[in-house]
Amino acid sequence: MVSSSVIIHFFLLSLSLFSLSCLSASQPHSFILPIKKDPSTNLFYTSVGIGTPRTNFNLAIDLAGENLWYDCNTHYNSSSYIPIACGSERCSDVACIGCNGPFKPGCTNNTCPATATNSLAKFIFGGDLGEDFIFISQQKVSGLLSSCIDIDRLPSFTGEDSPLNGLPKITKGIIGLSRSNLSLPTQLALKNKLPHKFSLCLPSSNKQGFTNLLVGSIGGDPFKELSKFVQTTPLIVNPVSTGAVSVQGVPSVEYFIDVKEVKVDGNVLNLKPSLLSIDKKGNGGTKISTIIPFTELQSSVYKPFIRDFLKKASDRKIKRVESVAPFEACFDSSSIKNSVPRVDLVLQGGVQWTIHEANLMVNVKKNVACLGIVDGGTEPRMSFTKASIVIGGHQLEDNLLVFDLASSKLSFSSSLLVHNASCS
Repeated sequence: MVSSSVIIHFFLLSLSLFSLSCLSASQPHSFILPIKKDPSTNLFYTSVGIGTPRTNFNLAIDLAGENLWYDCNTHYNSSSYIPIACGSERCSDVACIGCNGPFKPGCTNNTCPATATNSLAKFIFGGDLGEDFIFISQQKVSGLLSSCIDIDRLPSFTGEDSPLNGLPKITKGIIGLSRSNLSLPTQLALKNKLPHKFSLCLPSSNKQGFTNLLVGSIGGDPFKELSKFVQTTPLIVNPVSTGAVSVQGVPSVEYFIDVKEVKVDGNVLNLKPSLLSIDKKGNGGTKISTIIPFTELQSSVYKPFIRDFLKKASDRKIKRVESVAPFEACFDSSSIKNSVPRVDLVLQGGVQWTIHEANLMVNVKKNVACLGIVDGGTEPRMSFTKASIVIGGHQLEDNLLVFDLASSKLSFSSSLLVHNASCS
């Protein structure tokens, strides 16, 4: 009998080879972007080429990002860049962008505005909406809209004032994967008549090599071989705009799932049901984020959670040590011995997303490992609404996630490591 490990590795290898062969066809069946982890920020980024001549950009991956935006500074130019005229068929906005400098990407007149949002920055920045060639691996794609912002022309910003604040230093913008019409998966799906879905599997180490973000799908069911490991739950829509630019009456473009219960070692956390649901103002619920490195629990959820987790850890004779910011629960690594309390999220439909040890613990220094789930406080960042649970990047690592927007479903594997596999 073939082991599950062999099946998974064979599947991932076949997926990669088949996808690469698709890229050489005149009509692509899918688009593949590489994913890399930045060790200093614990965030993830991918690489695309933009313009003529082609300039390669590393862009942070943001599941909540509404578009693709990049820093088209004074050293960047593209002869194929076309600004979208304000008030044109592709832009109903009348608040036009203008510029006094010589014409170039990021400095045009009568141009449709587009936001360059970064939830880690202090402000929201405006950029130009434009069309240019985008290179995804070796595939040249035309007709895609992105936002160009010339950071060199902005006032002398530092720290939290920069559009790039908090992002990996190697990156020069963000690639948005949200439900927005300007997100890259949505544009690629509509333009190329692809299934409106994308999948990603985040690497747990910058040493793993590149893993892939796949837009579209590959003939038939690409997860057939993994069907016994993959579960599905509905993606729910927060009816209230939750992004940096809130528009009344417009639903959120972020990805929410319906968590019914939280379990620690099989015991259900004692929480008010209202904490896990979305209220009339858009607060509450559970969303998934790649721009938050570690899962954040709103304080009313975090306090009973950490109390129960520490109790279960004590029962297992795991020795607690001094906290290491931003983590509260830290332990002597030698006392863990593969016996960390398990955490389960019980989702709509009764399926469970199990968070195993590799996605729970973070090695912060020699002989010290901390629980990678933090207190998210009570106040939202900027003007954002406040989710009760934000599942962060560390908890997503080595988990296969498929966002099917056509059917509004999320398929997830929980950790592939328990099946002797990984994203790479």
